[in-house]
Amino acid sequence: MAEPKKLFIKTYGCQMNVYDSERMAEALGSQGYVETQTPDDADMILLNTCHIREKAAEKVYSELGRFKGLKAEKPDLKIGVAGCVAQAEGAEIMRRQPMVDLVVGPQSYHRLPELEAKARGGEKALDTDFPEEDKFEHLKSRPKAARGPTAFLTVQEGCDKFCAFCVVPYTRGAEVSRPVDRVVREAQDLVERGVREITLLGQNVNAYHGAGPDGTDWSLARLIWELDKVDGLERIRFTTSHPNDMDDDLIEAHGTCAKLMPYLHLPVQAGSDKILKRMNRAHTAESYIRLIERIRAARPDILISGDFIVGFPEETEEDFQATMDLVEEVNYGYAYSFKYSTRPGTPAAERAQVPEDEKNDRLQRLQALLTTQQRAAQDAMVGKTVGILFEREGRLPGQMVGKSDHLHAVHVADCPAPAGTLAQVRIISSGANSLAGELLG
Repeated sequence: MAEPKKLFIKTYGCQMNVYDSERMAEALGSQGYVETQTPDDADMILLNTCHIREKAAEKVYSELGRFKGLKAEKPDLKIGVAGCVAQAEGAEIMRRQPMVDLVVGPQSYHRLPELEAKARGGEKALDTDFPEEDKFEHLKSRPKAARGPTAFLTVQEGCDKFCAFCVVPYTRGAEVSRPVDRVVREAQDLVERGVREITLLGQNVNAYHGAGPDGTDWSLARLIWELDKVDGLERIRFTTSHPNDMDDDLIEAHGTCAKLMPYLHLPVQAGSDKILKRMNRAHTAESYIRLIERIRAARPDILISGDFIVGFPEETEEDFQATMDLVEEVNYGYAYSFKYSTRPGTPAAERAQVPEDEKNDRLQRLQALLTTQQRAAQDAMVGKTVGILFEREGRLPGQMVGKSDHLHAVHVADCPAPAGTLAQVRIISSGANSLAGELLG
């Protein structure tokens, strides 16, 4: 029997890239590859890239530069670039880094086996098309391989919103939703392999409109209720959402579906209506706040998470203060905040930029407020009894670590419950980024 080839994948960015990396490993598994945790002994290195962060492409070229020595030592080593930078840069990657053998965009991962064969034959392999066929139907999971208790499941890709700062519509394409039966089938397969919690993924997941078995397009809420029927699936989450697609049935599901966890990531980006309009967000600060009120009326204990961009072109101190005011009013349990950075090809890249020192100052002030709110939300859990899904052993002997219903990290000492156990835990203390609890019953 031939020695298995070794594949090293480095994943950047969002949860969807984590999901995609798993699928790529499975696709190349059919070609005799097994994963390795180090590039040094790999027969193929694959960088699954993200285009969201500042200077994303330059960081990829820098990372590729680190493999030049390895490539010189192992001429048969194949190096590939996948993901959103691959989609955006295309053949330019091979021009700037001739050692790259393979470039593949996010919609063409199902073609990896033939691209790998082409590269293995000494040809350059490039595919950044948006093919019509459903890549997910070609990316079949390994038969019944065991999984941990949590998993990501992509149900929607692409975005039609065209926010002025964002490259996603150009790198991931238009909004596409997977059919309901295929999503449910994959969820059932994951549960059979040990998964108890599934996070539904999409660039704009609550715009989901997959074809249902009855011939109509189903909403995300209807999909969630269908997944609610899957025996053994105990928890459902979804990310990332757009405020304009938070429909009444999805709000109602948060109040009535026991498996849908009380955590919602709902990015607003800014609190100034002027800046929101410049961003092409198509909602106002007031409409967002009223939406949060409706969601909390349906599920009072829900923890709200958000995204913020400071220093967007033309943002004044008054605009920034409007963002601070919105944060004060909403009171976030968790949030991600960033300085605006230009993305070539996006409308905002051509506008007058805010000075870097002002961006830095505003980001520090915003993060201080968000950190205070996050810590307060965490401290408020002390004394409460919460559901915990244990995921792994902790650093200390006998310690287990898992996530609460509200997605807080929780560790429990002297815990006999194995990974995959869903248990009730009383929170006894709050640390910098996690909670400590004691097992009940």
